[in-house]
Order: sequence, then structure tokens, then C-alpha cells
Amino acid sequence: MKIRILAVALLVTPALALAQAEPKASDKPAAKAGAVATVNGVAVPRSRMDLMMQQQAARGAPDNDQTRTMVRDELVNREIVAQEAQRAGMGKTPEVQTQLDLARQEVLVSAYIRDWVRKHPITDDDVQKEYDRAKTQTGDKEYKARHILVETEEQANGMIAELKKGGKFEELATKNSKDNGTKDRGGDLNWNVPSVFDPQFASVMVKLEKGKYTETPVHTRYGFHVIQLDDVRDVKFPALAEVRPRIQQQLLQKKVEELVRGLRAKAKIE
Repeated sequence: MKIRILAVALLVTPALALAQAEPKASDKPAAKAGAVATVNGVAVPRSRMDLMMQQQAARGAPDNDQTRTMVRDELVNREIVAQEAQRAGMGKTPEVQTQLDLARQEVLVSAYIRDWVRKHPITDDDVQKEYDRAKTQTGDKEYKARHILVETEEQANGMIAELKKGGKFEELATKNSKDNGTKDRGGDLNWNVPSVFDPQFASVMVKLEKGKYTETPVHTRYGFHVIQLDDVRDVKFPALAEVRPRIQQQLLQKKVEELVRGLRAKAKIE
């Protein structure tokens, strides 16, 4: 499975694990200067609170006393358990050392990618060009077709002969097609634009009249097809405003992947 670098860069810590009642004032230890709490004499830095509050704000949590209390409690609980883990020698085990190394690496990768993205933002012009490209590639028509896919040209010709004798396309597809994704629907491919299909398939499909089927087999890398065109309609292409966030994300992912490929090309890998 391909690890997406941008996804790593956008990672944030898990949601607060503990939803506790607000502690009484007597439960709160006197914190050292610059700390939100002290645990067994060890300061819990305010910088941790600030970072976790930023992460909570990114999830839509309000910056109020309740959220800050929950964050503080979570940081205190983590410090308590971390101290206990250190006393138990957990920090010295090979497995934990490896996990710590990976966590440190992820933080560095995330910081570098975020900084690089900030310096190389996706512009409105980038989004517009990608939108126009996708719109041109999609075209102005979409087609509702069905097909029968078989292994050989001889088998395809046999299907065409059956159709000419009055055979039902749906029944022949269900019984004979090797396309398991459509055979139970009578070969129905649903509504799609031509670019979705194999070029040889699409070039023949768009020339068919509605209700007609191909009278010669269509050969693609998948095998031999008999195609029937059920309907044609105008494409309802979404407005730019509807797809802008998705386009931005796709372009950003592409730029980050190009960055990583470039860095990899310069690296000495043995």
C-alpha cells in the first residue's frame, strides 16, 4: 500500500482520550512558572497545552475553560503514565525505541512538508487550469451503455448472431459475460463519460445510435466486447465552487509527491 506523504504531514494527535469532570481546585498542583502543571516535581510545559489547543481548534473545539481543562487533564495523565513507563524501563526496550524513532521522523516530515506547502501554495490559477482541463477531458456528453465481454472474437460473433435472432441483450450478458461487475445487471455500465472507458471501447460506443448494438466485436485489452448504447445525455458538470476543495487537495498531493520524487532522485540509496 502506498503511503501518502501529505496524509502524514497533516496528521494530528488523536482526540482527547479522557472526558472527565472538571477537577476541584484542590486537585490542581501548583504549577512551576511557564508550566500548566507539575507531576511529581516534573513540569508540564505550557507549549504542550498551546499545541494541543491548536489541534483541538482545528477540529472545531471551542477555546474555553472546559476544553482547556480537558487538555490539561490529558497532559497530566500522559505525564503520569509516561513517568511510570520510564520507571518500568519501557523507554529502553527495542520496540519502544523504534516507535519513538518513527514518531520523531513523522514529526520532522510533517514540519518540513507543512513549511514547504506554505512556501509553495496552490493558487487560484492552478485550480482554474485543473478545472478547465478536467472539464475538457470529460466532454459535454455522457453515455449509458451495456456490454457483453467474452474471451474470443468467435464468442463475440456468437453473441451478435443471437441478438440478430431476437435474443435479449440483458439475458445474454448475464449468462455469458465474463465481466463479473456488470453481468448480474445485464451488462449495464451505468452513466459514464467516454474517458472512463478503454479508448477502443469508447471510440465505438460514441458512434452508436441509441438502442443499437455493435455488429462486429470490439477488441480491447480485456477481451472482445459486444456493446449496446441505451441512452445519451448532456453532462452536468459541477461548478468550480463545488469542487474547489477537492481540486486543491489533489493538486497539493501531486505537488508533494513531485517534491518527494525530486528529493529521492537526488538521494544516494543503496
